[in-house]
Amino acid sequence: MIDKERLFEYCTELLNQKIQVHQRTLTDLKESASNETRSTAGDKHETALAMLQIEQKNTSLQLDHLLIQKSTLERIKPSGVSSQVANGTPERSQVANGTLVKTTQGNFYISIPLGKITFEKQKLVALSAESPLGSKLMGLTVGEGFSFNSVNYIIQRIK
Repeated sequence: MIDKERLFEYCTELLNQKIQVHQRTLTDLKESASNETRSTAGDKHETALAMLQIEQKNTSLQLDHLLIQKSTLERIKPSGVSSQVANGTPERSQVANGTLVKTTQGNFYISIPLGKITFEKQKLVALSAESPLGSKLMGLTVGEGFSFNSVNYIIQRIK
């Protein structure tokens, strides 16, 4: 199965790349808006400036969302192990934030919504615990199953 610590690092890197792209885009849009305000006045320039401001706002909202995802990802402990009960024996692993779940329908990394990714030549879906599929998985243990969008899932392994 996939090395969870390396997967965590990979997801962090992907997210940081997305953040950098949005930061550069926002900087470029601000520069374009600044240049547009120096242009000749008129309806054409006012429309262009308004469009740039709308794009700035949308990019800024997307960047804020990515920064929230980064905060969520930073709270995950990639090397987490199963908790232990009072007598020192491991509890049955449950799906939780930071777990890697192998099901009959594929592999899922409960973390942030990065979607379909390929890591170590294996396909998986990085999704949030709050997503519809993620919320169905949360708290389940190996051998348990559920149905989602008319597809049956059975948990085969939790790491």
